[in-house]
Amino acid sequence: MGTSSGTRIVLGHWERSPFGAFSDVMLERADGERLLLAPTREVADFVSGTYTFDTVRVVPVGVGVTDRTWTVGAGSLDLRFTTGRRQLLGLALRAVPGALARRPAWSAVTDPLARLLLSGVRTRGSAGGGRREYYGAQDLLPVRAVSGTFEGTGLGVLAPVEPPVRFGFGSAPAGPALTRITTTIVLASG
Repeated sequence: MGTSSGTRIVLGHWERSPFGAFSDVMLERADGERLLLAPTREVADFVSGTYTFDTVRVVPVGVGVTDRTWTVGAGSLDLRFTTGRRQLLGLALRAVPGALARRPAWSAVTDPLARLLLSGVRTRGSAGGGRREYYGAQDLLPVRAVSGTFEGTGLGVLAPVEPPVRFGFGSAPAGPALTRITTTIVLASG
């Protein structure tokens, strides 16, 4: 999601991963500084080995979800956002079976469509450390409102994710959204 302060935020909320369940925050300030807020050193090392950051902080990261409202606390970030009703693209993505979404070949099929429908979005690409990354989307909900502070300064109101975030090979959708994805990262061999 984007904010009127120019800060753009990507929240990762992983129910299952090789590290167990965890949440992390990738944040890009208006001046272009890219920060990772991760809950453990192990998660921080893996995520910063996959994406590019100027600053990495290991801080407690907590996420709560009640109905359509999400609350996030990560170090000096206090964030609250609300999702809206699923639209046509979200309905189509919900029809994608999990077994299909996990296949890198599916990401190759969906990448041209993602690029066409959602400027800056990619579903496959080269990640840091020689890794390859694949995203299989299975849902999309619009984010309708955001509020919060980072380091004691207000984030402002909801805004497009502009300019695009620069953590990896692609950006988040310009229209603030909550996307359920399966991420597959293939580590470099050798």
